Amino acid sequence: MRGAAIAPSLHMHLIHILLPLNDNKGKPIGRKLFRAVAEELTEKFGGLTAHTRAPAEGLWKEGSSETDKDEIVIYEVMAEELDEKWWGKYRQRLEKRFKQEKVIVRAMEVRVL
Repeated sequence: MRGAAIAPSLHMHLIHILLPLNDNKGKPIGRKLFRAVAEELTEKFGGLTAHTRAPAEGLWKEGSSETDKDEIVIYEVMAEELDEKWWGKYRQRLEKRFKQEKVIVRAMEVRVL
């Protein structure tokens, strides 16, 4: 390939934010809140991928009780550095805003090829 520089692979962190479509009482969460989160993350990280077409379904059991279910959307961002302190605080803010006991934020190291 003439004229094309071969760039080395870049190590990044892929962060997923799993957001529920309904609050703990089953009431739908307004689109305005999702848009605000998308704007915040886009501003901070320069981009965002939102998996919103077909809500994902989260299932879990607590103890021997019934299986609980959430319909979720997934927002993902990429960052060179993983600021765990910032993400911990942001997760807590999301839990309050979305009225959730727990919002899952997960990260993994990836290579951009």
